[in-house]
Amino acid sequence: MFLVGEALIGKEPEIAHIDLLIGDKEGPVGTAFANGLTQLSAGHTPLLSVIRPNLPPKPATLIVPKVTVKNMEQAAQIFGPAQTAVAKAVADAVAEGVIPKEKVEEMVVIVSVFIHPEAKDYDAIYRYNYGATKLALQRAMEGFPDIEKVLYEKDRSTHPIMGFRVTRLWNPPYLQVAFDLVELAEVKRVLAALPDSDHLLIEVGTPLVKMLGIQVVREIRAIRPGAFVILDLKTLDTGNLEVRLAADSTADAVVISGLAPKTTLELSIKEARKTGIYSIIDMLNVADPLAVLKDLAVLPDVVELHRAIDNENSSHTWQNIPEMKALAKPDRKLLVAVAGGIRVDTVGQALAAGADVIVVGRAITRSKDIRDMAEQFLAGLKQTEIDQYRIMTDF
Repeated sequence: MFLVGEALIGKEPEIAHIDLLIGDKEGPVGTAFANGLTQLSAGHTPLLSVIRPNLPPKPATLIVPKVTVKNMEQAAQIFGPAQTAVAKAVADAVAEGVIPKEKVEEMVVIVSVFIHPEAKDYDAIYRYNYGATKLALQRAMEGFPDIEKVLYEKDRSTHPIMGFRVTRLWNPPYLQVAFDLVELAEVKRVLAALPDSDHLLIEVGTPLVKMLGIQVVREIRAIRPGAFVILDLKTLDTGNLEVRLAADSTADAVVISGLAPKTTLELSIKEARKTGIYSIIDMLNVADPLAVLKDLAVLPDVVELHRAIDNENSSHTWQNIPEMKALAKPDRKLLVAVAGGIRVDTVGQALAAGADVIVVGRAITRSKDIRDMAEQFLAGLKQTEIDQYRIMTDF
């Protein structure tokens, strides 16, 4: 048996974060238990948990401090409230049937304990570590989370210490606001006016990149730290290099021109996957976007059907969207974005044609009421906020 449990409970500075292993004495957990007890490390000395001196719980439990213990005050927190909290949680887990009573002599537990250097309240240290240890044990024995829970939560959840969500495009349709402005002050003004929405993406347009450079991505992050930011480089050559530059700038996605050679397109897509950002192929001025996609050995994450500003009197070419999406592999989506003169009254047509991302520029950024216009486009998506009705107690 080799089971893993984790739990976070409480408030700083007494907050408790527990990582634990539970398994057989004769297995890898037993080996790690023996090694931990015999191979000491300065500031991270493992110790047996005890309910009180001379009364360890069953299964035998080893505590490993995560934070370096630098003085006797910190040592007392480990050898006092944390030590007994972990032991009591293990004993109560047995009493309540979480750990089978008949197995306690066959198993051992290793508990990694976090105590903040500024923690003072022994009562809170005890209660938080007791609760976190008990919850982590229950999760370990139940195999929590199962893979379906992980896949459901991975794009919905936010780490509390990081403080913002890394947005992924799993819940289309989206509104992409294209910033083709060239003055940073104007960019900041428009950003501040845009509504907060899980379905709003920010595009750093090519004119803005040329004027201010890729560092503008960080300027946007300072105003909207959780935004999904697209860097429109319209890469035509040295695809892997430009994609790497986009990733280094903290962009979430990079735009490659569909006019680029096949080699450049494929290198760009592969580099985007390597760096964990989205690849977008912009089909601006490409005669047959479907043919370009069919010729690629690896597909982008998004294909953008882009009608040029200079050609906005021509009709949109959205008829091949279903065929494009059909090229995607079963385990990887191909999203389709549409751009070029889209208005509030044409959003429905774009969605009906199969569009996943509605790209809008001047209709929002040059609007007299930026927030109202963006909200009108968002309303046209008919999407609710991702977390609007979710109440999470264990995460």
